[in-house]
Amino acid sequence: MYATGNKKMLNMLILEILRKYSDEHHSLTQQDIIRLLEKNYAMACDRRSVKSNVMSLKEMGYDISVDKGYRLLSREFDDAELRILIDSVLFSKSISTRQAKGLIEKIRDLASNYFNAKVSHVRNLPEIHRTDNKQAMYALDAINDAIAEKKKISFVYNKVGTDFKMHPKRETPYIVNPYQIVANNGKFYLIGNYDKYDNVAHFRIDRMTEVKMLEEKAKPIKEIPELERGLNLPRHMAEHIYMFSGPSVRVKMLTTEDMMSELTDWFGNDFRLRLLGDGKIEVVVECNEKAAFYWALQYGPYVEVLEPKEIRDKLSEDIKVMAEKYK
Repeated sequence: MYATGNKKMLNMLILEILRKYSDEHHSLTQQDIIRLLEKNYAMACDRRSVKSNVMSLKEMGYDISVDKGYRLLSREFDDAELRILIDSVLFSKSISTRQAKGLIEKIRDLASNYFNAKVSHVRNLPEIHRTDNKQAMYALDAINDAIAEKKKISFVYNKVGTDFKMHPKRETPYIVNPYQIVANNGKFYLIGNYDKYDNVAHFRIDRMTEVKMLEEKAKPIKEIPELERGLNLPRHMAEHIYMFSGPSVRVKMLTTEDMMSELTDWFGNDFRLRLLGDGKIEVVVECNEKAAFYWALQYGPYVEVLEPKEIRDKLSEDIKVMAEKYK
């Protein structure tokens, strides 16, 4: 809140009023601004002061129209961008409900009252499962700092127990070299390297607690065999659709043209296909081995894994076990 009664703040108070009560479709008269200054800030003002301060704001670079009233035409974020930001918070599972509500209120403060009237329903957050980990936002901040400074981090990694609460997977904290934070299926993940090994590991950030940046320098990313040419993030995400760790393999599948939407949703455009006729296609994709197995199970009636033999045999075994359960 700005200090009231201070004439030196008048231009900032008028700017705040223009942000809240005007946009490209709604203008304010000088009398409107005088009334809102009195109502919101107990600030007395005359028409001449309103005009001179608006002109001063225009000289400072603010996009204010003075034709048929005063309107702030542009701002830091337009309505569509704010809507995207709000939706991103609404459907994020990596922050608590309390934090989500707080973030949405801050985003709405960037908009005019006319925008807020259109999104008043966002006060009721969707009934999706959100993390109960109140440290998740702080963990993101600490990890970002560590990545920027190329330092290792330590943290407690947790699992959910039958009491629906998080419990440490082990007593000893994990020591990890952090390289990248990514969002996948509404959750934040850390791509890094578990310090004892030379492979890529993925960690759910909402499962981390007691995250600390260490003084020790992180292992250079080029020393990780899978990342010796650097991290190609689009390719990495396409190959790790469920964020499982482990090597990627060449997977050949038989499916139909009707599955193209699902294939591109999960793997992007980075796969090869061969038209076989009668609506059938052969697809070859690079994918994490464990992820490919679960993806094939998910789309089992529509996909047949041809290669590698290890995934095909494991699918065959597990399908038989499932068939026994549903007799």
